[in-house]
Amino acid sequence: MSLETIYEAVLKGNAKVAAAETQAAIEAGVPAADILHQACIPAMTEVGRLFESGEKFVPEMLIAARAMQKALEILKPLLVQAEVKTLGKVVIGTVAGDLHDIGKNLVAMMLEGAGFQIIDLGNDVSPEKFVEAVKQHEPDLLGMSALLTTTVSSISDTIQALTEAGVRDKVKVIIGGAPITQDFANKVGADGFAPDAGSVARMAKNLLGLA
Repeated sequence: MSLETIYEAVLKGNAKVAAAETQAAIEAGVPAADILHQACIPAMTEVGRLFESGEKFVPEMLIAARAMQKALEILKPLLVQAEVKTLGKVVIGTVAGDLHDIGKNLVAMMLEGAGFQIIDLGNDVSPEKFVEAVKQHEPDLLGMSALLTTTVSSISDTIQALTEAGVRDKVKVIIGGAPITQDFANKVGADGFAPDAGSVARMAKNLLGLA
């Protein structure tokens, strides 16, 4: 059992080893925060870097993220107990009319792997639901995903709804998805755009001045 073993298990996407070694580390008295910050987060940061440089692909990212999730399932209750601070809170969802969620799920996993708290609203989320979640959870970031060209207008509808509800300036809005571009993000007034899940954690940290 070592933090290096957990790091390697997450990096290579070995969920079974990641869970077993995390449990062994906890039983050996290693603090949950150390496992998170010295093994899980560095491993997912490296996964993101390898994806951006073309050395890893979406299926490998998903496998690594799932391994990290297995470790987090064990760590979460202990982190809550120890009141370990997260980097920030993120409300995330796929916009109204869009039922695709693989990309959104991967982004959520990558952000969670980076140390953010995630509130996942699922898919086909109406502007009203996003507004309600921002009011209720007071997140640092609101992430919206759209995969269909027919649903990208829901992003601007949601941003408008946030403005009308008086909460737009209380949250940073990040968007992504196949038809989304930086130009579109600028046009609708989003704070950030990530072309892929590998770069989203870095972009989120930059937006919140944490990088």
